[in-house]
Amino acid sequence: MGWKRKTCHGGSSQQHQSNPSHGNELFSIDEEVSHLSRLKSEPSERTRASLYAGRKRPISTFKLLSGRESNCSGIGRFSSADCSYSLRKHLPVKGPWCVDDMDSEAYISQFSPDGSLLIGGFRGSHIRIYNAEKKWTIHKDITCKKLRWTISDIDLSPDQRYLAYSSLSPTVHIVDVHNSMRESQDNISQIHEGLEFSGDDDGFSFSIFSVNFSKDGRELVVGNNNESICIYDIGANKVTECIHAHAADVNAVTFADESSDVLYSGSDDSLCKVWDRRCNNRGKQVGVLTGHLDGITFIDSRGDGHYFISNCKDQTIKLWDIRKMSSTAKE
Repeated sequence: MGWKRKTCHGGSSQQHQSNPSHGNELFSIDEEVSHLSRLKSEPSERTRASLYAGRKRPISTFKLLSGRESNCSGIGRFSSADCSYSLRKHLPVKGPWCVDDMDSEAYISQFSPDGSLLIGGFRGSHIRIYNAEKKWTIHKDITCKKLRWTISDIDLSPDQRYLAYSSLSPTVHIVDVHNSMRESQDNISQIHEGLEFSGDDDGFSFSIFSVNFSKDGRELVVGNNNESICIYDIGANKVTECIHAHAADVNAVTFADESSDVLYSGSDDSLCKVWDRRCNNRGKQVGVLTGHLDGITFIDSRGDGHYFISNCKDQTIKLWDIRKMSSTAKE
């Protein structure tokens, strides 16, 4: 699924919701590639011969796993062909389809934890929340104010009631997405409470690139172009911690697990770092993960305090185990 821009004749912009059949026409090439991949995906001849004596019939995943344990391939593991065959059922053959047409670029999107809502943030000061269980109907249409250029990040609270959004400014706004109003305009139909992360009186300002709720919904952590990560206590209504974390912009930051004691951060310095708030020296990372060749753009935690993935401008996604990290790295 996705969004596309649409401009009507004469330069005016039009917004409407497209149905899945229209979107399928746009993405027929992807469907064809997926179909051809499935046709070419066959298990190794040795595996098929040992399981079904050469008969051409589908092999279940259970059978493949049993064959692997019995070393049917002769190499003690799945062959490349066996891997492709077992994974072929997971290749997408339907969609993607267009969810909505907007007059500006979609820079950020996110599903709710239970998958019932899809949230899209657009450059034109717009956020839309779609109900995935009701054919992508618009659940909430949010118009933001006091933004700098674009919405840089969004995050839904654990109870799915509040949405936090940031822009290229030191302020994060909070909006209630489960009130009765379908449309929300800042300071007109609804107040979007602003949380100020710049406490200096000298007028210094920075841009927030990443925002994330803690698992209990009591805190927010942000990453900014001041090379820092900052933590905001929502109940106390103030910034409680700010760490100079990297040697470049901090593009991604998230809590590691439900305790909110450990954080992961990623930066344009190509490093992923791990922070433990329980340590005496809170301004020092407890671990550094190296391997990316360019700036980190996104981080997502598994939520178990051990694993997370990072996306990078070097066109790679890496899966990390923080139990195997180094304590230092050359900046």
